[in-house]
Amino acid sequence: MKIAFFSTKSYDRDTFDRLNSNGQHELTYFDSSLNSRTFPLAKGYDAVCIFVNDRVKKKETVDGLASVGVRLIALRCAGFNNVDLEGLAKNNIKVVRVPAYSPEAVAEHAVALIMTLNRKTHKAYNRVRENNFSLEKLTGFTIHGKTVGVIGTGKIGQAFIRIMQGFGCKVIAYDKYPLEELKKAGVEYVSLDELLPQSDIISLHCPLLPETHHLMSNDAFAKMKKGAMLINTSRGAVIDTQAAIEALKNGQLGYLGIDVYEQEEKLFFKDLSDSIIPDDTIARLTTFPNVLITAHQGFFTKEALEQIATVTLNNISDFEKGKKLENEVKL
Repeated sequence: MKIAFFSTKSYDRDTFDRLNSNGQHELTYFDSSLNSRTFPLAKGYDAVCIFVNDRVKKKETVDGLASVGVRLIALRCAGFNNVDLEGLAKNNIKVVRVPAYSPEAVAEHAVALIMTLNRKTHKAYNRVRENNFSLEKLTGFTIHGKTVGVIGTGKIGQAFIRIMQGFGCKVIAYDKYPLEELKKAGVEYVSLDELLPQSDIISLHCPLLPETHHLMSNDAFAKMKKGAMLINTSRGAVIDTQAAIEALKNGQLGYLGIDVYEQEEKLFFKDLSDSIIPDDTIARLTTFPNVLITAHQGFFTKEALEQIATVTLNNISDFEKGKKLENEVKL
C-alpha cells in the first residue's frame, strides 16, 4: 500500500524503513502535521499514518481525506482523541492504532520524573559542572513507605504500580474497571475523593476522554494532600494547567512533573530554541523550581519505536489483505 506519514522525525523514518526493508509498502514521509490545511498531501495514498499532534477532527479534514482517496488512518500511538471516529466512519475510513507498544517505557519515565523532582539530580548535575558541591536546598524525601495514588490501571498503570511496589510504597488506585489481579497483589482500589487526600504522589495513567478532561481541576487540587507530587505521562488535558499553576503558587501542590501538556501541539517535537514562545502558560510553568517538564518522551525507547513500527505495519498489512483488524478503533 501507499502510505503517507505525517509529523515524522528522523527516528520514525529510520525505524519504519528498517522494518519495511522488504518493500512491502510504499512509504512517503512528511515533516508537517496532518490537519485541515495539509490533507491534500495525502492525495494518491491509500492510508495515512499519524501521531499524537496530528488533527483529524474538523469536518473539512475528514471529508478532505475521503475525497483524495484515503481509506485507512493508522495511528502510531495508543491515544485516539485527535480523530473524529464518527466522521471517519461515515466516510468509510477505518482507524487502527497501537494499543500497547511499551507500557514499561512510559511507566519508567514517570518514575524518572518522580526521582528527579524528589532528589533534584538535575540541579545537582548543573551545580557540580560549575564546581559547586554544596548540598544546600537539595533535600528530598524517602520514597519507601509513601502512599502512591494511581489514576488509571491499564497496561501502563500496571507497569508503574509494579515499580512503585518495588520501592516499598503503598499503592492505592482509582479506575472505573478494577482489576482482580492488582487487588491480589496488594493494590487497594478507592474512589477519586479518597485517593486525592491520601496520596503523597499521584500518577496519571488514564486516557483523555470527555469524563477525564481536566480531571485535575481546582476542586481536585484542593482535595489533594498539601505538598503532594503530581505526575502526568498520559495526556496533557487531563490536567487543568491554570488550576495547577494556582495550586503551585499557593503551595497546595508540592511538585509537578509532566511529559505532556494540553497545548503541546505547537511546541513539542520541535526545536524552538531560537524562537520566542508565545505560550504564556508554559512560560509560567518553567519558572517554578518544583516543576519538571519533558517533551512527550515517555515512549521514547528503541524497543518502543520498534514495537510501534511493527504493529503499525502489521495493522496496515491486515487492512490491505482484508483481514480482521485486531487494533481497530470503533465508536
